[in-house]
This record gives sequence, C-alpha cells and structure tokens, in this order.
Amino acid sequence: MSDLQDQIMRALSTVIEPELHRDIVSLNMVRDLHIEGQTAFFTLVLTTPACPLKDVFQRLCHEAIVGKVPNITAIQIKWDAQVPTDRRIHGRLDVPMRSIIAVASGKGGVGKSTVSTNLAVALAEAGARVGLIDGDILNPNIPQMTGLSVGHPAVEDGKMIPLEAYGVKIMSTGFLTTPDKPLILRGPMLHGAIRQLFTDVEWGDLDYMIVDLPPGTGDAPLSLAQSFPLTGVIVVTQPQEVAVADALRSIAMFETLNVPILGVVENMTGDFFGQGGGEKLAQDRGVPFLGRIPLDAEVRKGGDSGRPIVVVEPDNPAGLAFQTLAQNTAARISVVMLQSSDVIPLNIIG
Repeated sequence: MSDLQDQIMRALSTVIEPELHRDIVSLNMVRDLHIEGQTAFFTLVLTTPACPLKDVFQRLCHEAIVGKVPNITAIQIKWDAQVPTDRRIHGRLDVPMRSIIAVASGKGGVGKSTVSTNLAVALAEAGARVGLIDGDILNPNIPQMTGLSVGHPAVEDGKMIPLEAYGVKIMSTGFLTTPDKPLILRGPMLHGAIRQLFTDVEWGDLDYMIVDLPPGTGDAPLSLAQSFPLTGVIVVTQPQEVAVADALRSIAMFETLNVPILGVVENMTGDFFGQGGGEKLAQDRGVPFLGRIPLDAEVRKGGDSGRPIVVVEPDNPAGLAFQTLAQNTAARISVVMLQSSDVIPLNIIG
C-alpha cells in the first residue's frame, strides 16, 4: 500500500459506525482502495443491505478525506453489504443461514403475521436474501398474506423447494394441507414439524430467516428457542394495556431462554387502540423500541389479498413505517451479532 493510501486509511479510521461505535477501518468495512488522479475510490461494506446511513457515511468519508489528505479532491464509494454470520447456526444446523429472527407476541390478534410478512418483504426489497417460515403450524396465515394460498412445494433430492413471493422464500404447513381440514398435532409432533421447516427445505444462502411464531408462550415458541440458535426475537404488541401485559410475558419467556430481545414493535397505533404502550414497555424493560405501525385499513386489505402494504403502497404511512422497521431491525441485528462472541467477524467473512 502506498503512502497516500495509508494516509487515506488513517483518515477513514476517524469515521465511526454510528450503531457499532467503532471505526469503519477496524471493522474492515473499507475494501479495494485505489487512487485515480485526485480521486480516491473504495468499497464500503455495510453490515446490512437495509442500512439507512449511506448518505451519512458518504458525508463523513468526504469530510475525513477531502481537504485533509493532500492531493485528494474527491471520493467515489461503491456500496456493498455483508450481513454478519451467527456462528452457532453453522455449529448446530446444516443450513446456510446467517441469522434467525423470531417474531413473537403475547396474544393473538396483534398483527404479528402482518409484521412478519412486511418485515421480510422490506428486507428483501432492500437487497437482502430473506426466508420466511410460518411457525404457526396449526393455524398458518402466511400463505394468504403473501398471495400463495394455492400451490405446493416441489421436491428435489429429498428436500422441498420453498415457494417465493416478493423476493422472499417462504415455507408453511399451509402449502402441505387442505385449507378446510385442521392439522392436529401434539407437542412432540409440533416440535418435529417446526424442525422440518428448517432442515427438510432447500433454502439456499440466506441473510435473514424470519420465523412467524404463533402467539403466546406455548410449545411452538419453546420448541423453536430450544432447538435452534435464535439470533434474536422481535415482540409485537398493540398499544393498549392488556396487549402490553401479554407482550411482557413473552419477553420474560425469551429472556429466561437467553434469547436476545431485538426490540418491541407497537402495531395498530392510532385513535382506536391509542399509542405509546409498546414504547413504554420497551423503556420499562430496557430493550429497544423498533417502531410503531399506524392502524390503517389498507394494511388489512393487503394482508387479505396477499399484497403487502410495503409493496403496493410504499409511500403510505404504514408502508414507510414497515421500511423503517426493517432498517431498525437490521441495524439491531448487526449490533447484537457483532457484540457476540458467537459471530463470525466481518474481516473473515467471504
């Protein structure tokens, strides 16, 4: 590396990643630095494709170099992303997933499946490779919410091929059963069914696996948390006190199981249900508040028709809220994983 390149790297080492509170050079986010004329070219590898801070990084890097490093009057940044890998997944599961995120709720009817669907689609639209498992084995809703109510997965080399919608790979027991016939399973069989959705499906390489859990603190959440190394859990609640009380029990369960709480989402915020209960829960419990989703009939219509609001009306307040949720979630995952001894560091990935 030339002396001028050394000077540029030293200048970039003053740029701090806002979420991780470390400089971008020590995080090995700066790659492929070269100089043409008076312009410095380099790639900045973000920890998630959903990062909302590109403009911030552009400004900070420009301020660190231009006018500070002799003979450099401009910079050109190429953007890339590399989601950190949870080492425990590769230690316990023969599946190429970088992270597993559960979406849970203390009670039914709070819009957890709606949040799971729109979160997965928003991450995929940002450029991430995303899978979505319908963990509500007995009452699957994801097929309808993604417009895949009709269809059965193909089987290749002994593994099911997930169906796809809106850039997300999806698997649900709803693809394997007849809609008008109930699926009746006892606890051990339920445990096996959840595991099969991971191990008997050809998922390919994924950045994020989103698992939509059934409500409550019963067999399915326990089976998932005890069987798979969860990177973290998102807890969905409505603003009113009864929903918040149930969400608190869900948080307590996952904390008991040593599953990181990525944060709380307050769904259906507005005049009807009120506002602020989810945010207060997060503050009281000392966990992040990931955002609130406004109560909007278009969200419900999108779920019924299999057309997620984040796709059909991205500029709608609810659509924007889901995009913000995806960004906040991705940032939180990066923080949790890079603070963990179980993460594969950026500098030895890929």
